[in-house]
Amino acid sequence: MTLHLYDTASRSLRPFTPLVPNVASMYLCGATVQSNPHVGHLRSGIVFDVLGRWLRHQGYTVILCRNVTDIDDKILHKAVHEGRPWWAVAQHYERAFQAAYDALGCTPPTIEPRATGHVTQMIELMQTLIDRGHAYASGGDVYFDVRSFEDYGSLSNQRPDDMLPAADSEHGSRKRDPRDFALWKSSKPGDPFWNTPWGPGRPGWHLECSAMAQAYLGESFDIHGGGLDLIFPHHENEIAQSRAAGMGFAQYWLHNAWVTAAGEKMSKSLGNSMVVFDVLERIRAIELRWYLVSAHYRSNLEFSDDALQESGAAFRRIEGFVTRAAERVGVDSLDDLTIDAAFSAAMNDDLGVPAALATLHELVTEGNRQMQAGSSASDDQLRHTLKHVRGMLNILGVDPLSSPWLERATGNDDSLKNIVNSLVSAQLAERQQAREHRDFATADAIRDRLAAAGIALEDTPDGARWSVAQESDD
Repeated sequence: MTLHLYDTASRSLRPFTPLVPNVASMYLCGATVQSNPHVGHLRSGIVFDVLGRWLRHQGYTVILCRNVTDIDDKILHKAVHEGRPWWAVAQHYERAFQAAYDALGCTPPTIEPRATGHVTQMIELMQTLIDRGHAYASGGDVYFDVRSFEDYGSLSNQRPDDMLPAADSEHGSRKRDPRDFALWKSSKPGDPFWNTPWGPGRPGWHLECSAMAQAYLGESFDIHGGGLDLIFPHHENEIAQSRAAGMGFAQYWLHNAWVTAAGEKMSKSLGNSMVVFDVLERIRAIELRWYLVSAHYRSNLEFSDDALQESGAAFRRIEGFVTRAAERVGVDSLDDLTIDAAFSAAMNDDLGVPAALATLHELVTEGNRQMQAGSSASDDQLRHTLKHVRGMLNILGVDPLSSPWLERATGNDDSLKNIVNSLVSAQLAERQQAREHRDFATADAIRDRLAAAGIALEDTPDGARWSVAQESDD
């Protein structure tokens, strides 16, 4: 089955046909680095990470450009509030976003350009737009003339006459039409600036992405992604300025829905944000990723601690199967993992993760039955099932036996791992001996000592197995 994706521009499912055979080029609107990332910020990163993983599985070379907006009104305001230079604020929060992406297992983008590094390309783009009659300079600002672009409003399904004035400039009187948006903002005292033919200033938000997408992906590329809230005005304006300049620009527009809290979009301005690093004090990163990846990307995801804990418990059941099955039949390399046909069909239907997970849960149930059977034939079946389950989990970025989760679970110090394993194994041998002599008091005391040290035991037909205990909220 061919991969079909929901294209916001055409409002339809379309078969994915790349411009260059076997190459998928994607641009993802990244962070405006003015605060610590919250869970809502990370959803788009994870959604498009899964899309990239699925495309690679299908044999595509994926080129992903995810930008960093490191100059913006919000960054300047934050710099004043924190009493430090704007560039220090931007760098600090850029590192925080990078740490969050890494923590949740997102594959690094091919390129991650900063807006401030591409002013030359922005000036060239503005000059092209002015020469073509789509932009004009006024009092040191440069504006895009929305009436000059016939299809303006098509992405968001709006008519220009019904739109509110663009609230991106303090100098509305300089505009020919209040809906015209700023490509360039003239400098104010104390603000950073770059020199242009129209005077010193700094770029408008929309201009940045068009210039960077062209620089790294060319005038036409396959997929442009971002959150639902970016459809208007950001993506609408990107389309207008890029196509007015003669570019084909994005062929598909994909938008992920929001993470909500009490029914509202999660955002710092609403005061309902959940900072990623705070959440990771309550749940493991792999479980947070599982929570964010489990819903369909075009569906809102209501965030609550109860939902988070319920999702984490569901994942731990799958993780437990993978761990026990791997101990029984061994661990295959990622190259040997396989994908179930039903899972593939679901993923090819606009990344239908919920339907894909139904297949995953069925296989885990079957795998648990195979482990209980305990025969040579059932072990062969179990090995096959485990390959399928891990293959699916790997597409979603949550295979507990692959990087980065395996390293985090076991640590990187082999000598320390060996010491801990030897000590626990010795305790387990002593406990088993006590159980064989029906000295249950001693066996229970050993179990309690290990529990106090953070070691959880599980008695199985093949003997006791241990793991690091999960922290409880009780």
